Amino acid sequence: MAGGSESYHEPLEELSRDTRHMHQALVSLQEELEAVDWYRQRADACADPELRDILLHNMREEIEHACMVLEWLRRRNKDFAEHMETYLFTQESIVGIEEADTATQAPAAGSAREGEKTLTRQFTIGDLKRS
Repeated sequence: MAGGSESYHEPLEELSRDTRHMHQALVSLQEELEAVDWYRQRADACADPELRDILLHNMREEIEHACMVLEWLRRRNKDFAEHMETYLFTQESIVGIEEADTATQAPAAGSAREGEKTLTRQFTIGDLKRS
């Protein structure tokens, strides 16, 4: 298979350029987060204080890289953007935010069949910060 990843699940020639870019970003994000985990584990297990500081410095750099990819995803994918807007930089319970969002999706009388969900935009603290 041509390309930089063996993790494509469909033939590469059938994927749009946007899908391939998304795949590249997601694989990169996975790699950055894996590196964060590895550096953190190494730092925890390291007895040398100076080396531990270097490992933690490296871990923080990987966090920076992961955040850069997350921002790229936010800018280019409305689904990521909507969920990030709902959950990131809030102070409420994360599960509580999701439960409140699910509760607001209940159909109005006569507007949807029983059991169907309708999507609505949830107002969050993040909205206040952008005002």
